[in-house]
Amino acid sequence: MTAIDVLANDKIEALPAGKERIPWGKLGIRAMALSYLFIMLIIPVSVIFWDGLREGFPAMWQEVTKPIAWSALKLTLWTSAVMALINGVMGLLTAYVLVRYTFPGKTFLNAIIDLPLAIPTLVTGLMLVALYGPQQMVGGWILQQFDQRIIFAAPGIVLALLFVTFPFVVRSVQPVLLDLDQMQEDAAATLGAGSWTIFRRITLPAVRLPLLSGMLLSFARAIGEFGAIVIVAGNIPFRSQTAAVYVFGEVESENRLGASAVSVVMMAIAFGVIALVGWLERRARKKENG
Repeated sequence: MTAIDVLANDKIEALPAGKERIPWGKLGIRAMALSYLFIMLIIPVSVIFWDGLREGFPAMWQEVTKPIAWSALKLTLWTSAVMALINGVMGLLTAYVLVRYTFPGKTFLNAIIDLPLAIPTLVTGLMLVALYGPQQMVGGWILQQFDQRIIFAAPGIVLALLFVTFPFVVRSVQPVLLDLDQMQEDAAATLGAGSWTIFRRITLPAVRLPLLSGMLLSFARAIGEFGAIVIVAGNIPFRSQTAAVYVFGEVESENRLGASAVSVVMMAIAFGVIALVGWLERRARKKENG
């Protein structure tokens, strides 16, 4: 027995019978983490739900179903859905190219994938206006050729959401493709399977759940986007006013109930989508563990 063991036994024997040391360090860390979570997330979320329902559910529902509010919610949902579908296809292709191919500038392109998460969304809106504005080269040409506005219209909203949420799908699919064993693909190619068949029968099933998770996360993120949207879409009711911009307008108009009511609906949708993502991830882990 070493001297350290002797000292340890002496300390243990010195404790009163039936008593154990209280792990104050672990308890303190847990308390700090849970307190921070409670203060920063639980309390604000609870307050907005309480504020939206303070006059009862009928009053909240009346605010939500106002024509202008309902139009803003519908515009937000369908543009976010279109964005998620486009992001799913292009994000998957981008991740596949970055993982499976080698080309000049690959490292640089892989690095700028996360750029939309780093720059202010107001800058995103300004960039799109400078490119697709009706007085700009690209936006003016599209307006002349197709009689379609990009800025202050639904296409501008979709473009802004695509830019802001692009990393979600790429970064969800890319790690799975990196870990995917290519021996199955090589074996299928040896047996005469074409590239499309290999992708559809082997690669796509492996990334299906991460792809869906990335699409849902981008959808949830798009519901609350404000900075880029307020610039590219403006605040035109029944035309380009999204739910987030509507909430901002109601706050400025001192209609706190209307702002809170629509906010509750947006948060409920986002929470439901995030809960679905969590369920999909747990399901994927169970399949991996057999």
